[in-house]
Amino acid sequence: MIFEVNDLVVDYGVIRALHGVSLSIEEGEIVTLIGANGAGKSTTLRTISGLIKPKSGTISFDGADITQLSASKRVAMGISQAPEGRRIFAEMTVTENLEIGAFLRKDKAAVRADLQDVFERFPILGQRSKQQAGTLSGGEQQMLAIGRALMAKPRMMLLDEPSLGLAPLVVKEIFAIIREINQAGTTIFLVEQNARMALKIANRGYVLETGTITLTGTGEELAASDEVQRSYLGH
Repeated sequence: MIFEVNDLVVDYGVIRALHGVSLSIEEGEIVTLIGANGAGKSTTLRTISGLIKPKSGTISFDGADITQLSASKRVAMGISQAPEGRRIFAEMTVTENLEIGAFLRKDKAAVRADLQDVFERFPILGQRSKQQAGTLSGGEQQMLAIGRALMAKPRMMLLDEPSLGLAPLVVKEIFAIIREINQAGTTIFLVEQNARMALKIANRGYVLETGTITLTGTGEELAASDEVQRSYLGH
């Protein structure tokens, strides 16, 4: 097991956002967390990445307890995130945004090689390498956010709503890229409102409702579940 969350409780002031969430991810898997808006999906991800401190519960990565570690220490251990809303640096160039993803790395020659790998994986970013990132389309910005997360050389990548606000054809392309990254050896934890697409590529999934995990199963099992179809697939 590369990653485990046990009984995670998170409060925002007097409001309890997560009620004892537990989940696990095996190395090499794509695991998805689906749920409606406001279910606590992004809170779960932000707690995993170290941006929110839990009230109680534990988070472990590769056998080590990382519950109290800073976000940058988690990146150094091999957890990187492509955040909701992309959060690219609009005034900076595409290349500068990608280089920020490697800010903890000292292996400069390898960073340069990885930059070329990102440009090969996302040819449009290579073509626009000197452009300000804010001039890119939504889909291109999402590719940049994923590329930036890859530059940290992660063992596990956290993806927060990668399909948000994108046209269906672009969503298809982004999900094909996620699958490729996983096949190249990166474990993926995917938080996504587009349950149909997420369950199509996920090995396993969890359903989160108002801060509580209510269902778990393989991607296929969840896609076939009456409850999931009714609540998230519009059947």
